[in-house]
Amino acid sequence: MSAAWLERAALHYLERYSASTEMLRRTLARRVQKRARARGEDPEVFADLVAATVARAVSAGLVDDARFADTRLATLRRRGTSSRGVSAKLAAKGVPRDVVEAAMLAERVALPDGEAEAIDDQAARAYAKRRRLGPHRRPDQRAAYRDRDLAALARAGFPYTLARRVVDTDPEEPA
Repeated sequence: MSAAWLERAALHYLERYSASTEMLRRTLARRVQKRARARGEDPEVFADLVAATVARAVSAGLVDDARFADTRLATLRRRGTSSRGVSAKLAAKGVPRDVVEAAMLAERVALPDGEAEAIDDQAARAYAKRRRLGPHRRPDQRAAYRDRDLAALARAGFPYTLARRVVDTDPEEPA
């Protein structure tokens, strides 16, 4: 294993996927561990090489946690992910908490006054539509599945009052 091999592996990964710094580090460490195990070597010997490769990718601008957080945040919001869910998913991808908070603050600041509070409301409605909950169920099933729909929204990280408002919305009512 050489620095050139690791760099090629990093570039190959980054060509295919958008990644945070931690995701790239984990991927390279996993590749090194797999190759070292096949050759009977100690993977810890290559830890500095992995760190240097990740640092070069960051300094070259190939990996940017803030850019990754912004794009992933937009994607998750369109899918109907709550603020709690966004924080958890970005933390699982290795994005630092302060970068996540900055991305969420930028999202709120970019909206006109009064619409910043509607972010979670729009996300809850998108989630309900995608999962066919509440007003998106057949009318004869709505009452029977009301508690299940509330629980699904709660598990997704939405507050109870918001979940109740979304589930109890009239299907003909505009969003």
